[in-house]
Amino acid sequence: MKELRQIQQKLKVKKGQRNKFGNYNYRSTSDILEALKPLLEDAKCSLIMTDDILEVGNRNYIKATIVLSNDKSESIETSALACEPEIQKGMASSQITGTASSYARKYALSGLFAIDDTDEVDGHDNTKQEKTKPPVKDMEGLLKAIAGKTFTVQKAFDTYALTPDQIQKINNV
Repeated sequence: MKELRQIQQKLKVKKGQRNKFGNYNYRSTSDILEALKPLLEDAKCSLIMTDDILEVGNRNYIKATIVLSNDKSESIETSALACEPEIQKGMASSQITGTASSYARKYALSGLFAIDDTDEVDGHDNTKQEKTKPPVKDMEGLLKAIAGKTFTVQKAFDTYALTPDQIQKINNV
């Protein structure tokens, strides 16, 4: 589907949100959709997002599915999963599900449209060499910190070069 390639090349999404507690910038599902909608219009494509709830053991996962369709009835889809936390202080159960849905949709959109997690190029001083993210040295310690709420999932993604296996383990915490 040639439109997907065109959209992937043109799509730039700034990290327009700030987590004051974790002291990092991030992009939200809304940030991605805001940047994406004009490109969808130009490419004469539409996007449909749906969620399904999957129960695995005693845990609920939200499976977000994103379908991109063009005006020739061609389509491509992708999915991503996010686990609902068992307890989230200060949130009603519907808010917990909504948060997991947003997270899953964000990562499904990121996968489909090849949105990387690097900082925006325009904000860099190109006279300095970019630092690469280090690998995780103590995965079990990181997982315990995330489970104990002393380290966030987003901070792990922002801090470390993670393998697909490590990402899966983090998403399962």
